[in-house]
Amino acid sequence: MTRARPSDDAAGSFSPQRAMLMRVAYRMLGSVADAEDVVQEAFIRWHAADRSAVREPSAFLRRTVTRLCLDQLKSARHRRETYIGPWLPEPVMEEDIQEDVTLPLMLALERLSPLERAAFLLHDVFGLDFDEVAQTIQRDEAACRQLAVRARAHVREARPRFEIDRQTGKEIAEAFFAASRSGDMTALGAMLAAGVSVHSDGGGKRPAALEPIIGIDAVMKVHESLVAVFKEGGSTLVRAGLINGLPGFISMEADGQIQTTTLDIEDGRVTAIYIVRNPEKLRHLN
Repeated sequence: MTRARPSDDAAGSFSPQRAMLMRVAYRMLGSVADAEDVVQEAFIRWHAADRSAVREPSAFLRRTVTRLCLDQLKSARHRRETYIGPWLPEPVMEEDIQEDVTLPLMLALERLSPLERAAFLLHDVFGLDFDEVAQTIQRDEAACRQLAVRARAHVREARPRFEIDRQTGKEIAEAFFAASRSGDMTALGAMLAAGVSVHSDGGGKRPAALEPIIGIDAVMKVHESLVAVFKEGGSTLVRAGLINGLPGFISMEADGQIQTTTLDIEDGRVTAIYIVRNPEKLRHLN
């Protein structure tokens, strides 16, 4: 039996794969903390493996992470069924977008079975051929193709349709923050599409709407009611940029807690607003 190579070699060969593995795990799970746990477990298994017998470390590790995620999704699905209010993926501030996995698409992925989700992400997003997808999720190639077909049918409408320049998106996010916090309802209203919706995730730990708020009139009323809170307690823009592939910003609110606001924009108008207030989902941003 061939002995495993030294532990420092395990770390050295694992480190270049870590970013890729985190992208796979996060897009499978929608949780930064859970993704980190999965990647750490993958490293433990890599450390214990006979690495000299592994021809393609990246493929081996990707398979390991995907299978760990499939196990994790079984318990995650139950937790989300009992979640208080809308569930949103943990926000990730991204400097370099390598895949077109935006927040709406991640929400659409939640409606898929774990195997459909894995087949779609591995093939359509990360570009693996179906032979490797089949080896990874331990199904035959024909089954993997069918899983991907079903997944595409469910997520088609959530795929990005309108590309927005990074700087333009940042400017819109900053303008949205300024208008909503200052009480400039005219400027805010001009930014919103008629069917705009607000999805706010407090997880039962901070105040947040328990159901999505739909339509420009309802959304404007909510923002009008919050103006006094913003002016009395203050709301500070921490940073604007891309969050889960969409323009958005991190802000420090009146209660001293941070939150993220992400904007889905089509034809220059905001069609959806996603707000994460649950402090457990924001720890990695602190």
